[in-house]
Amino acid sequence: MTSAVTNKNTSTDNDILEAMKVIMDGLGDFLGSGCEIVLHSLDNLEESVVKIVHGFHSGREVGAPITDLALAMLSRIEKSNGNKNHMVYFNKNKNGVLIKSTTIPIIGEGKRIIGLICFNFFTDAPISSLLNGMVPADSNGVGTTEFFAESTDALIAEMLEKTKVRVYKDSSISTSNKNKEIIAILYEKGIFNLKDAVVKVAENLNISKNTVYLHLRSANNFSASHENDKPL
Repeated sequence: MTSAVTNKNTSTDNDILEAMKVIMDGLGDFLGSGCEIVLHSLDNLEESVVKIVHGFHSGREVGAPITDLALAMLSRIEKSNGNKNHMVYFNKNKNGVLIKSTTIPIIGEGKRIIGLICFNFFTDAPISSLLNGMVPADSNGVGTTEFFAESTDALIAEMLEKTKVRVYKDSSISTSNKNKEIIAILYEKGIFNLKDAVVKVAENLNISKNTVYLHLRSANNFSASHENDKPL
């Protein structure tokens, strides 16, 4: 039987692990300080931890070895006929603190397991630290609204409608420049990365596709000319 840990990581494997590190930083902020997140590379079991977020819980740092439980999971995977599933479980640290954990295998080239990402919620973390990560101190101060569209058509329609309302209410924008401003704002919001956005915007504004493209070129030139104006 081929071991789950037999080959050194390829450059692609390492790229995958590097991408996971970026995701971990975002998840660390999202989940809050009560959750420790650990990334193991199976390239070197003696120093398998290549990234850790909120490591103060376990006292581990980059370069720490793989755990006994992670080794047991790899052994189980070897015996499961390639069923590379995650595990959710409760365990305790050496101080007896209850931890809810999940360990998820990371698949690389050749469908090999190249790493593990582990989430550990330490139940002794203050409830306030968990709530602070999930709920803002003042929900009235949250001004951003996210639209969860069921289709790209609905997304385009929603973004277009909001932008039209905003531009039509702005008396400082002349009537002749309303469409140009709407398209410039939509361009900045990235709507034209969506398929058929140009056609749908043109139909909604009752203008030609060529006119949309004309305004897009103008918006693109403006953004490019101001690229060097951004603070470093």
